[in-house]
Amino acid sequence: MEPVPVLLAMTYRALGDQFHDRLRQIGLEPLRPAHGYVFRFLEEKRATTVDIGQHLGVTKQAAAKIANELDEWGYVLKEPHPTDKRAQYVTLTTKGRDYLKLADNLWSDLEAEMAEAIGADTLATVKQGLAAYLRHVRGEDRPGLRPIW
Repeated sequence: MEPVPVLLAMTYRALGDQFHDRLRQIGLEPLRPAHGYVFRFLEEKRATTVDIGQHLGVTKQAAAKIANELDEWGYVLKEPHPTDKRAQYVTLTTKGRDYLKLADNLWSDLEAEMAEAIGADTLATVKQGLAAYLRHVRGEDRPGLRPIW
């Protein structure tokens, strides 16, 4: 059997692939995992493209490209920064918040399918174990979801 980190990575990839397949079936824009990280980052706040780039671990130009795509599709609103003429704030729109609700529902559906595949008790044990490990490594400080590229 594969080591735990490999199994976790493969499971994360399988779930992500299923998630994006369902987005395509619904007919949404060609959203990529990087977009999802931006949605979650902006869920509670507005941010500049520099902030987004730092969060994603990409250049300001790459972050601006992602923000422009999300703006063109109506998921975010870009507003002038009040003190920095070169910067813009990026904020989720109603469509962006609705997408987060849809994403949460899709993730719940995938989790239910996983429970069917491995058993609800097993899934509950896996979730408890992973949460305990995160508390062990990070304490109660739960950093935001970030890509690992």
